[in-house]
Parts: sequence; structure tokens; C-alpha cells
Amino acid sequence: MATAHEEIDVAADPDTVWAALRDFGAVDTRLAPGFVTACRLDGDGTRVVRFVNGAEVREALVSIDDERRRLAYTVVESALGATHHHASAHVEPLLLPLPSDARALTAANAILASPAEDVTTDDVARGSGLSARTLERLFRAETGMPFGLWRQKARLLESVRLLVEGGSVTDAALDSGYSSVSAYIAAFKQTFGCTPGAMIE
Repeated sequence: MATAHEEIDVAADPDTVWAALRDFGAVDTRLAPGFVTACRLDGDGTRVVRFVNGAEVREALVSIDDERRRLAYTVVESALGATHHHASAHVEPLLLPLPSDARALTAANAILASPAEDVTTDDVARGSGLSARTLERLFRAETGMPFGLWRQKARLLESVRLLVEGGSVTDAALDSGYSSVSAYIAAFKQTFGCTPGAMIE
């Protein structure tokens, strides 16, 4: 038996994503429109899902855990004959991992306090009592990503907050530290899989 694990970042608040995921019979309109072209609930509680390639699969809901935002289901019938496929989905808020080293944490908090501030990595490191090389090493080891990527994600999360609060795409780009709207849109799409404009439509 093989197991696959995949994480997908969605530029929406966790409650909205969970509501769409929990709507078991509306995967075609709320969760995966385009990829899933039709979905119906049968009287026995199973859902029949039709994919864009025409294949159909019948899935049965196994459990829903609202507190943990976890849903599990299993395939009971498919055109491919695969009836032993089990799947679950879990919604978690998009969080930015923080380093545990006190000096690196000081640097992280400085960025989070002013994500748009135009300071160099050397400036941030010096303000935290570190060399740029040590700062980079600590962020890679303790957050799993280079400092530059961590900083970009901090800016993108700040931009999401601004968008959710009603800010325009241009304001979100500039107020979160991007020098151009086009660079912001490209980074946003690469991270979240959609444009900021699509998120607020």
C-alpha cells in the first residue's frame, strides 16, 4: 500500500476553506471547479464525482471532525476499478515558522513588526547581534527555509491581511514591501496558486 501526502496553500481564511471542504456534495462548485465538472449526492450519502477527463468515481464520507477541521472519505467505486483508495483532508491556518534561537527570533520579530521596511539582510543580522551568514544558517536550520524566502512569505502574509481588510492589490503590494505590483503578483501566484485579484473577487 502506498501513501501520498500533499500540502496546498489556499489564499483564504481557514473557516472559508473548511466550509467549502465540508460541503461534501459541492466539490465541483466550491472546491475544485474546472478540475471537477460535476458532483451529486446519492440517496445513500455517497457522492458521484465527474472529472474533466470524463472519469467518474463514487466516494463515501467516512468522518467529519469540525473541531480539527478534518474530513475523511473513501472510494467505493471507480471507472479505474480502484476501490481501496482512502483519503483525508485537513485545514490548517497558514503560519510562518519562527526560529527558536533568541537572536534569530529577534530578527524574525523585527521583520514581522515592519515587513515593508527596506533593510538589507546585513542590517537585520547586525540589529540582532549576528552576522548575515549566521542569520542565514539559523533560519535554514530552524524554519526550513532561507532568510530571504522567509521574509518574502512574511510580506505575502501581510499582504493577505491587507487584502482581506479591503485593501486594493496595489496598496497590498506596496504596503507589504514590494517595489512593483507585477513582482508582487508573480510572487503571490507562485506561493498561493492564484493572483491576489482572484482571491478578493
